[in-house]
Amino acid sequence: MPVASASKPVRLADLDQSKSHTPEKYREKLRAGHLRLLELQHALKNSNRSVIIIVEGPDAAGKGGMIKRLVERLDPRHIRVYSTIKPTDEEYAHHYLWRFWNKLPRRGEIAIFDRSWYGRILVERIEGFCSKAEWQRAYREINEFERVLHDDGTILIKIWLQITKQEQMARFKKRAADPMKNWKITEEDWRNRNRWNAYLKAAEDMFVKTSPDFAPWQIIPANFKWYARVKALDAVCRRLGAALGVK
Repeated sequence: MPVASASKPVRLADLDQSKSHTPEKYREKLRAGHLRLLELQHALKNSNRSVIIIVEGPDAAGKGGMIKRLVERLDPRHIRVYSTIKPTDEEYAHHYLWRFWNKLPRRGEIAIFDRSWYGRILVERIEGFCSKAEWQRAYREINEFERVLHDDGTILIKIWLQITKQEQMARFKKRAADPMKNWKITEEDWRNRNRWNAYLKAAEDMFVKTSPDFAPWQIIPANFKWYARVKALDAVCRRLGAALGVK
């Protein structure tokens, strides 16, 4: 699983998408990861720190399913999941980071963002929802914002799930044909596919420019959902265990 840094660029097209798990291995690793994460959640509650987990990636990369498996065995009283959607009129009237401040977790708690403030340098950049000067300035603004959070004791974990364009098409078609899941696919999703290469370039720029030592991007090949879920769970446990000093 690549970990991005300013000195270690990551090319998403070069990720090894061949790894998978058998059903038995998946269940075994998922159970072990759940037990470990629950132990770490208990340790977090007794600390003076909080956790923010950011999950980003292309449409249909499996973000929602991964988050569901991440939280399903945790104490729900101390965790919140936020799905970032189009800003409201009130949010538009403020700096784009404003709407995230009131969602920051209390000490001892976890907040998970299904898409996040990184929209400024991803979708807003590609779709023209902000000016070039605004999204270019956002790299510094985001780094400074996360530095403030880190210095105050927040543990930042940033995960990018990546699928291939071919796998995305297969998932889109499967969703469109399933009456229980076709609400997940929209015209916007189909339109975004036409800008696939632009989104890849924006993501790769983001990895280089927003991966400080205290909060690097962890990039997970996600063509096989079971593999991606286990790797994401492992990544969260490793970062959280190291930050809290729990062996």
